Amino acid sequence: MSLHGIHTIDAAFHRDHFDAAYLIVEEGRGAFIDCGTNHSVPRLLDAVQAVGLTPADIEFVIVTHVHLDHAGGTGLLLQQLPNATVIAHPRAAPHLIYPAKLVEGATAVYGEEEIQRSYGTVKPVPKERVRIAADGEAMMLAERPLLCVDTPGHARHHHCIWDARSRCWFTGDTFGLSYRELDGPAGAFILPTSTPVQFEPAALKASIARMVAYGPEGMYLTHYGRVGDVPRLAQALYEQIDAMVAIAEACEGRADRHRCIAAGLSALYLERAHGLQVPLADEEVLRLLEMDIELNAQGLGVWLDRGRP
Repeated sequence: MSLHGIHTIDAAFHRDHFDAAYLIVEEGRGAFIDCGTNHSVPRLLDAVQAVGLTPADIEFVIVTHVHLDHAGGTGLLLQQLPNATVIAHPRAAPHLIYPAKLVEGATAVYGEEEIQRSYGTVKPVPKERVRIAADGEAMMLAERPLLCVDTPGHARHHHCIWDARSRCWFTGDTFGLSYRELDGPAGAFILPTSTPVQFEPAALKASIARMVAYGPEGMYLTHYGRVGDVPRLAQALYEQIDAMVAIAEACEGRADRHRCIAAGLSALYLERAHGLQVPLADEEVLRLLEMDIELNAQGLGVWLDRGRP
């Protein structure tokens, strides 16, 4: 069931309901926002058929940013979409056209075997099929504007997409992570997300505030799905970003800095899970967040090493 012509597609990355791509349908035309990995492409094509479109009806593939769980399948997907143009942030476009450096960086973090298993061979996107979206530029899907807004913090090559029709944002990773397994009687659980190589807390808070200023009714997160109650969730993100900074600073200078940061993050997320009455045991909460705790701890370490930009 879709709302405002927006269809959520499980991109089949890591586990069910972890990685989403979105298909927006308007007057017989379609646009994907994020596309997952190469392994996601059959699911995206099945979704096109399920909504009564053909691959030729897809006009845009809009990537929020080029991390491989969001955009690793772009090149392969585009081979199946004869009329589609890829829409990208100015800093993201070169990595889609020449993905070798992006893959090299990810391989350094995860290892070559994991890259092949999770993502496959990342295909380049032909330069002539990439359109750079400036901050505040709208892509017209039929008569429906999809506004691209620069939202650094998680990544400097990140933009989010405002859909005035639904009064919702497609947020990539800027508005954090909210896994449906952690939903409780007090609402959705949310946490900010870093990368192993970059974390910019001030920029991230400013990007969240910029989105909230539109008065959105919902946020479509890549990880995972639509969430409402935006003011509460935004406040939770602000508080946690500040707490993450405090944890990193408290661990600075310690020989076991990474372990110290990871332990602090674990305690932070459990405290907030308890407050929201998340219906899982602590061990299960930490298991679901294990990868995110590790990535956030790495990002905070880089933030300290770079002198707190």
